[in-house]
Amino acid sequence: MLPVLLTIDTEYSSGLYARGMHDRAANFAATIACKGQNGERGGEAGIFHQMRVFAGHGLKAVFFVDPLPALVWGQGAVDDVVGPILSAGHEVQLHLHTEWLEFAHHNLVGGRTGQHIKDFPQDDQAVLIEFGIARLIEAGAPRPIAFRAGNYGASDDTLHALAACGIAWDSSFAPGFAASDCAIPLAPGACAPVMRHGVAELPAAAIAGPRGSWWHGQITALSLAELKAATRHAAATDWLALVLVSHSFELFNRTRGRPNAVVKRRFEAFCAWLGACGIARTAGFADLALPGPDAAALPLLPHAAHRTAARMAEQFVANRLAKGFGA
Repeated sequence: MLPVLLTIDTEYSSGLYARGMHDRAANFAATIACKGQNGERGGEAGIFHQMRVFAGHGLKAVFFVDPLPALVWGQGAVDDVVGPILSAGHEVQLHLHTEWLEFAHHNLVGGRTGQHIKDFPQDDQAVLIEFGIARLIEAGAPRPIAFRAGNYGASDDTLHALAACGIAWDSSFAPGFAASDCAIPLAPGACAPVMRHGVAELPAAAIAGPRGSWWHGQITALSLAELKAATRHAAATDWLALVLVSHSFELFNRTRGRPNAVVKRRFEAFCAWLGACGIARTAGFADLALPGPDAAALPLLPHAAHRTAARMAEQFVANRLAKGFGA
């Protein structure tokens, strides 16, 4: 069956920290747990809710955890995220948002800061990656074998640094995201895994859009019908794996302090379908074989006007509910 990687970028918000939310518990509640401001009435939509849904349908997920907040709050900031994920049987891999260096008590790279890991020299990138690996291991996770850059902001230098640090997989290339900050020079719409600079690049999924465009394989970017159709298509065309993206806070409106009902329902319905569809299984990077040197281009799910129209209507409602949703 088709391996589907449900990848959750799991991160505290440096943006909220910059705007004065220096209390770790408050940042955790807003970005990791995503608990409503009105307690039970406000609902919950973060990683604990996501893991309950996964458990209900027998699904496994990959949580890309950012350990750089340890530079501000200490190791406990990582332990409190990693522990529950491991206890639920999911995979923990490495995610880095280098924006945290601006607030670090000890800057690991000589005081240099940057929004993306690609903004740093290769040697600096390796220092940051090794720090992140050490923090995840100290939190109890196995040594990570996969990486995704914060904001997708990786480059070929990042791949060289990952290889030097023993990371086998990268998933920073987003072929369907036109505004991606990724500088890895792969073609738009290219979802095939490829060996590059000693690392297997496994891009996020994409589907074809109108007039030669693409749509990003993210829970907030695709409708339920498109998620199902993309899974069926990938299974029928022998993809190595279908990589779908979400975030710890993606089902939640942090401005209003409550779940985004449309996106939350979409996530729950897709998980229910995926657990019962019989054509796919959820997997982690540890379950995959590295791609060969002759990996062929993968055909994307073709554009269908009726699916696009349905998504636009669904997204209009979701965006109205999420007005003011920010990083």
